[in-house]
Amino acid sequence: MNDNAAKRMPITLHLASPRGFCAGVDRAIKIVEEALARWGAPVYVRHEIVHNRFVVDSLRAKGAIFVEELDECPNDRPVVFSAHGVPKSVPAEAERRNMLYVDATCPLVSKVHIEAERHHANGLQMVMIGHAGHPETLGTMGQLPEGEVLLVETVEDVARLEPRDPDRLAFITQTTLSVDDTAEIVAALKARFPNIIGPHKEDICYATTNRQAAVKAMAPEIDALLVIGAPNSSNSRRLVEVGRAAGCSYAQLVGRAGEIDWRALEGARDIGITAGASAPEVLVEEVIEAFRARYEVTLREVHVADERVSFKLPRVLREDTTRAAAK
Repeated sequence: MNDNAAKRMPITLHLASPRGFCAGVDRAIKIVEEALARWGAPVYVRHEIVHNRFVVDSLRAKGAIFVEELDECPNDRPVVFSAHGVPKSVPAEAERRNMLYVDATCPLVSKVHIEAERHHANGLQMVMIGHAGHPETLGTMGQLPEGEVLLVETVEDVARLEPRDPDRLAFITQTTLSVDDTAEIVAALKARFPNIIGPHKEDICYATTNRQAAVKAMAPEIDALLVIGAPNSSNSRRLVEVGRAAGCSYAQLVGRAGEIDWRALEGARDIGITAGASAPEVLVEEVIEAFRARYEVTLREVHVADERVSFKLPRVLREDTTRAAAK
């Protein structure tokens, strides 16, 4: 050990497991990569395929062009819809323009879309627990006619709801919410509307649940928590909130190692590290190396679940076809 290393303070990094990419994010990125391999550049992507600048910039370097709306795309190039899902009007417009499109919506988000349509077909008005303006919320609400989905973000919003018929309601949720916060809102909905119908299976996805559970498990043992993820990533922001609620006096969202506030970590000897579902493992490794440059690091894994979920690519990318639409 050299003199510099001998002077470094010891520190333990508690690594959440699982962390980082979920199956839906992994599938969405592969969809863009496969589209580029099959049809060549450029391939257009409506909205960020996932909420992570590193991922988006990497795909942009390979020939992906990211746009916010379909009217920014030419008719003669493929377009991919992001993992968050899109309103029904978007693929309808793509079909009207005879565009080649690939829907990269996470299958677990699509499950929520199907739930909403089923309840609507049965004459129920929907209540969606979600964040206003988030692409997933916009996409899910856009599956039904205007006015058929009422959005709530807080328990207070539940008290202000004015449904068409209080006895003919069902609720769905955004897949990336805080498990604990959502449970409180669901309880408020059931208290005010006893006949409200919930999903057969929890809408909050397995990856969101597992990553929040890992943060809760490590919280009693750490002095600070770093969540690697983008500021517009809902599931990453929820991990910060979960950490604070679980007792972490310092919990911070960082895009990558260069954003770490080292002064804020002075005196901390046990630091938790996790990554949102759209953050690649290479960014976790980058953060670990940044700590190794400053401290004598011991790594400890905090394991709460095994994830073996995987999703197939859309049919249009698995079959020998040149012009089709995949949903």
